[in-house]
Amino acid sequence: MRAIVYTRTGDPDVLTLVDRPLAEPGAGEARVRVHRSGVNPTDWKARSGARAGTPVDPPQVPNQDGAGVVDAVGPGVEEALLGLRVWVWESAYQRPEGTAQEYALVPRNNLSLLPDVASFDLGASLGVPFLTAHRGLTVTEGGPLRLGPGTLEGRTVLVSGGAGAVGNAAIQLARWSDALVITTVSSPEKANLAARAGADHVIDYKQQDVVTEVRKIAPDGVDTIVEVAAAANAEIDAQVIGMHGSVAVYADDGGAPLTLPVRPLMVPNARWQFVYVYTGPREWKRRAVDDVSAAVLDGAVRVGDEAGLPLHHFPLERTADAHAAVEAGVVGKVLVDVTD
Repeated sequence: MRAIVYTRTGDPDVLTLVDRPLAEPGAGEARVRVHRSGVNPTDWKARSGARAGTPVDPPQVPNQDGAGVVDAVGPGVEEALLGLRVWVWESAYQRPEGTAQEYALVPRNNLSLLPDVASFDLGASLGVPFLTAHRGLTVTEGGPLRLGPGTLEGRTVLVSGGAGAVGNAAIQLARWSDALVITTVSSPEKANLAARAGADHVIDYKQQDVVTEVRKIAPDGVDTIVEVAAAANAEIDAQVIGMHGSVAVYADDGGAPLTLPVRPLMVPNARWQFVYVYTGPREWKRRAVDDVSAAVLDGAVRVGDEAGLPLHHFPLERTADAHAAVEAGVVGKVLVDVTD
C-alpha cells in the first residue's frame, strides 16, 4: 500500500511516498481504508520537530485526522464495525500510524461512526479543530459540560479568528448550542467566511475597535472567549470578559509571552484555560466526540465555501505541498485525497 513517511524531522520535503506491506490490526485496533486525511498545524509542527534533522524511528506516517471505511478489526474490537464509515482523530499521537496512507491502524477508541449523510471531507475535518472548539466552549464556570441545542442559550461567545479552522468549528458548535456568537476577523473576505459559518456579529479588528463593538452587543461582557492569539489580545479580552467568564487559549502566538492585567480579571473572577487537545481530560474527550458526532448527525456542522471553510485538496503524493499550505497559513481546511 502507498504511504507517506518521514524518517527525520524537517521541512515538508522530508515527507516521502513509499510502498509498505499491509499490516494486520492488533488488539484493540481497527484497520481503516483512508479516503481523506486532514492536515492541522500540529501535524506540520510535529514533522518539523524541535530541531531539524532529528532521526525518527520507526518511520512516522503524519496527520492525526481522517475519514474512511473499517476493513479489518483486531482482537477485542467488535466485528460489527467492518464496512462502516468512520472519522478518526489523534491517530498519530505518540504512535507512528497517521492517516496519510491508504490503510491506517487506529485504536478503537479513536474512531467514531460517520453517518452516510456526511462526506469524507467533513469526517476528515472534524478531529483536532472540532474537539479543540468543544473544549473551549465547555470550560466556563458552571459549564455546560455538553454541547447541543439549548445548552448555551442565553450565553454570549466571542470567537477570536472566526475564519480559521478552530474558529469556524467554534462558531458552528456555539450556534448549534443556541449561543449568541461574536467573532473577530482581519479582512472583509474573512468576515464573509465567518458570516457563512453562522456568526451573529462579525468585527473586523483592523477597521473597528473590538472592545467598543463587543460592548455594544454585550454590555455586561461575554461569557466565553475562544482565543487564538492570547498574547496579542489579552488586554482586549480583559475588557470584554463578563462575570465568571472564561478565556480558552488554544494556540501559541509564536512563543510570545502572555501578560495579563490582574485587577480587571480578578473582579469578574475570570478564568484562563489553556487547551491542548491531545492531553485533554479523558472524560471530556469522550463527551466531545459524542457531541461532535451528534452535531454531524443533526446536520449542524458543515465544511466547504458555503460553511465558511474553503477546502483545499491534494493527492497523497503531494502531502508535502499540503503541509506547506497549512504552514503558510492558508485560509480553510487542507485535505489529502488518499482514496477516491
